[in-house]
Amino acid sequence: MVRTILIWAGFAVAAWAAAVLTLVFVGRRTAAMELATLLPNLVHLFRGLTKDPRVSLGSKLWLWFAVAWFVSPIDLVPEFIPVLGPLDDAVVAALVLRPRHALAAPAATAET
Repeated sequence: MVRTILIWAGFAVAAWAAAVLTLVFVGRRTAAMELATLLPNLVHLFRGLTKDPRVSLGSKLWLWFAVAWFVSPIDLVPEFIPVLGPLDDAVVAALVLRPRHALAAPAATAET
């Protein structure tokens, strides 16, 4: 099970890197930089929020759902499609974070 998750996570990272390189190749450097920083920023934010005691258990469960979605091989748009592949992950992150920001301690989100 863990091996399968790691393989799919590696596949997702490779697709993400391919999408960034595709954007650089077609001359969309700003979009490439935004996409390149999306995943590391989300990892940092989610790690900080899941460890913060001010964030409710319900919000933490939603954050873990989003993490499971990111590493899951099941996506609305396959990861190997450049630019659109990581888009469903960004949409899930936004849908999970928006109400969590309103319910969680705003200071916790600002600090992470």
